[in-house]
Amino acid sequence: MSNLTRRITKFTALLMFCATCGTQAAEQVSIADLTLRADAGDRTAMRALADAYYAGQDGAEQDFNKAADWYRRLAKTGDPRAQTSLGLMYARGYGVSKNMAEAHRWWNFAAAQNDPGAQYNLGLTYVQGEGVAADPARAARWFREAARRGHVQAQYNLALLLHEGKGIARNPQEAYFWVRVAALQGDEYAQQNIAALAAGLSAAQKQEADSRAAEWMKQWRKQSPQ
Repeated sequence: MSNLTRRITKFTALLMFCATCGTQAAEQVSIADLTLRADAGDRTAMRALADAYYAGQDGAEQDFNKAADWYRRLAKTGDPRAQTSLGLMYARGYGVSKNMAEAHRWWNFAAAQNDPGAQYNLGLTYVQGEGVAADPARAARWFREAARRGHVQAQYNLALLLHEGKGIARNPQEAYFWVRVAALQGDEYAQQNIAALAAGLSAAQKQEADSRAAEWMKQWRKQSPQ
């Protein structure tokens, strides 16, 4: 394993299960009102309550038990973000007993709906053997799916696997392309390591990958909400 791979393995471990349950500002209504609406089946209110209890914000005290309960209710309706968030709770043991099998179950539901956070989390577990046997090929598959959907850490991890030829055919030019995309999106580790991944490429190969990365970013900005 190269020094680059050692570095990214440590990095992804620190950020493992990147919180796609990143909180959104709840509507400016009371927790009591949100609870009434959520109990009536309002999915927006369920999300607001879950996020509020997870972060301890918008008038709610942090309560992982209540956050997990609301994420579960919403996840059961098929909401992929809630499924990813509930998987996170199981992976961390927040509000529920730590259970990687349950984390995987919910992430697989969300990943099947193309949620990039769930796809990224699955990739990490297969890289590190968290709750499953280590499987670089599956890791590469899930990182690629998440990378295509703009997940920056997945783009960087995919670049590393392509550079090393782990679980996927070695392709230094494609590795450079993905690390370039991640760097253009502001990823610090990608920016630090881009020169190392460019080493060995011809000027023509690097120029072609740079052009592809710029076009990828152009299309991504068109698709992404402002």
